[in-house]
Amino acid sequence: MDELKDNESNNNLSEDEEFELSHTDKLVGIFTEPSSIFEKTAQFPPKVIDWFLPLLAVIVISILAYVVITSNPVIKYSLIEKQMKAVEERFDEMVKQGQLTEAQKEQQLEQTRNFMENSSGATLIFSAVGISISMFIMFFLITLYFFLVAKFGLKGEGGYNSAMVAYGLPYYILIIQAILTVILSLAFSRFVMGTSVAVFLDLDTKEFTGFLLSKVDPISIWFYVVFGIGLAKMFKSDNTKKYIIMVLGSWLGFSIIFFFLAKQVSFLQNFIQ
Repeated sequence: MDELKDNESNNNLSEDEEFELSHTDKLVGIFTEPSSIFEKTAQFPPKVIDWFLPLLAVIVISILAYVVITSNPVIKYSLIEKQMKAVEERFDEMVKQGQLTEAQKEQQLEQTRNFMENSSGATLIFSAVGISISMFIMFFLITLYFFLVAKFGLKGEGGYNSAMVAYGLPYYILIIQAILTVILSLAFSRFVMGTSVAVFLDLDTKEFTGFLLSKVDPISIWFYVVFGIGLAKMFKSDNTKKYIIMVLGSWLGFSIIFFFLAKQVSFLQNFIQ
């Protein structure tokens, strides 16, 4: 009789262990116990909601953050001036190449400034659409890269959907970063991108020192470490450290490559943060 009860208890325990976590549990777990959460998540087929909802939340928060930041007239003015400087540099190159005359350059600069200053509604729509499309495209491309490395480079056991969940769930961490950028932008009265040392020191990230210090960002590092943990668990690996090193190394490596590439292609400098 006791043996029968023990068997029933073991069966109930087994059923409890196989119970899939809700998305809310996963959200909380990303901040409290990411290793355990991903380990449990990996026991079940990857769900679209586990990457789509965090990505959508970050896109919405990013757009709202942009609206709040640019509603400040001082920040809006400094942002326009920064954009105009980049536009003028591009027009100067066109003048040197004979594609524009000096008079045409000045005319187009004036038209561009008028557009930026007077079409806030159109600018907001373009920015919202641009943020949404670019974030979705980058999400899929970055996921593809890490899937290939995890699957074929590190010989992990998982599919593309597994990589999407590993990359997507930590996006909830980026919501904190987006909120902090609003607070910092309003506090410093300038457009702030990120929460790095370079932001607090107001360094030019187009210079190598400023660029390197822009990577000393506690929240970004936290995000990539959690992503590394998630990738290891979703690809059934016991060597979590290997995946974390790979993720952090890839992030820094590609950032440095892009920095030097942008030095050769002036247009890309606008994307250096």
